[in-house]
Amino acid sequence: MIRPNYLIKGNSIAIIAPSGVLNNRNHEIENAKKLINKWGLVPITGKNIYKKNNHFARNDKQRLEDLQWAFDNRNIKAIWCARGGYGCIRIIDELNFNQFKKFPKWLIGYSDITVLHNKLNNLGFESIHGMMTVNVGENLKKIDQSTESLKKCLFGELKSYQINSNRYNRIGKCTGALVGGNLTLLVSQLGSNSQIDTKDKILFIEEIGEYKYHIDRMLQSLKRAGFFNNCNGVLVGGMSKIKINSPSWGSSVNELIYNVLKPYKFPISFGIQSGHLKQNKSLIFGRNIELDVKISETTIKF
Repeated sequence: MIRPNYLIKGNSIAIIAPSGVLNNRNHEIENAKKLINKWGLVPITGKNIYKKNNHFARNDKQRLEDLQWAFDNRNIKAIWCARGGYGCIRIIDELNFNQFKKFPKWLIGYSDITVLHNKLNNLGFESIHGMMTVNVGENLKKIDQSTESLKKCLFGELKSYQINSNRYNRIGKCTGALVGGNLTLLVSQLGSNSQIDTKDKILFIEEIGEYKYHIDRMLQSLKRAGFFNNCNGVLVGGMSKIKINSPSWGSSVNELIYNVLKPYKFPISFGIQSGHLKQNKSLIFGRNIELDVKISETTIKF
């Protein structure tokens, strides 16, 4: 995988909104700008970022325009997505990567930004699955792991994570490029040219606000499509705000995932704080990592 240059003081970060509308989120964007300045970097916002088009942050053409501008501008060294929601899948096929391939830069985001991560990783570039600018509130202590891990990714200082053991972990050790993202978005891209290649990779998944049977259905769809056949390992992040089934599903969401993956032999680790969580630790997608799942703890080395 090709690694964009790590940032140095004075570099510029573009803030753009390629997906959902930014209703009354000006304050968080300003907080993010202050954080960028604190890191010695220069924030630049896309010209269409505050425009609205019902569900979306501007229409498809305008969102694509901001995204293309950020990808093509050589002075921009990282692209920080303002929020997720829904919208990237509507514009991904129109995005031109010719300039990006010549002058790659870091893409930052999660949730709906999974679509962009998957495309970039398939093209052979690393990217950062991490917090977005709407997550930057007044009290940075409440999200210190989110901000600190993102800064480490951008400046080349992220080395490893240690994760507490989990009863549903499957012990083992593996290496491979880390890929994946939001479960709904992984399923929605099946059969498309942005479907992520999982061969010899370590797959990360996370989700929010779904019923357990929805999660099971999505995992079964990936399973039937051969998604897990050649994986080296699976890393399970936040499964947050799970809705209550009626009648009851009958197991925890972790047990549900474990049961779907039972036929495979690769290591599985649950519990990393990444995804739709207040403390959203950044991951470097496309990076060849070592996943070591032991009885006592899991270690991830980047």
